[in-house]
Amino acid sequence: MKVVAFNGSARKNGNTALMINTVFEELELEGIQTEMVQLSGEHPHGCIACYQCFKKKNKKCIVDIDCINSCIQKMEEADGIILGSPTYFADISTEMKALIDRTGMTARANDDLFKRKVGAAVVTQRRGGAIHAFDTMNHFFTIGQMIIVGSSYWNIGVGREKGEVKEDTEGITTMRHLGINMAWALKKLHG
Repeated sequence: MKVVAFNGSARKNGNTALMINTVFEELELEGIQTEMVQLSGEHPHGCIACYQCFKKKNKKCIVDIDCINSCIQKMEEADGIILGSPTYFADISTEMKALIDRTGMTARANDDLFKRKVGAAVVTQRRGGAIHAFDTMNHFFTIGQMIIVGSSYWNIGVGREKGEVKEDTEGITTMRHLGINMAWALKKLHG
């Protein structure tokens, strides 16, 4: 089994990556393979609404100048998907929005390509706005007929400067519980 995570932060290996890696620690303890794709520096473009994905139905976005087709393939091959984003103006980063729009549209065009995969959203914030970002990513999972895994609280970590999220004890505990619950769900579905 494999879980792939997409870090939508503009900062590689920042707070969002730290939270995802905390989830990964629990998954790896259960023998589940993990991979993180960092969108920082990739500059994924938004959907151009050409609907070529519906015409071609080849599991690819027609815009092939960035990492999105690779992300679609990684999502298709994985059993679980984590979307992680910092909170920018009470929502997700532009990198995460481009990923959601293009992978989501391509998946819908191809008979809900990610249907019944396990999904989880992870959000970091400085002070507020994280619930909206959390909801945005969860909508990707629900419209794609995926199974959302919960935790002991909303999957949110608080911290501004790189590494500061480690001081958020409740956030770290929430990520650990998320990893445990995700592993349990994956084993129930694929066991």
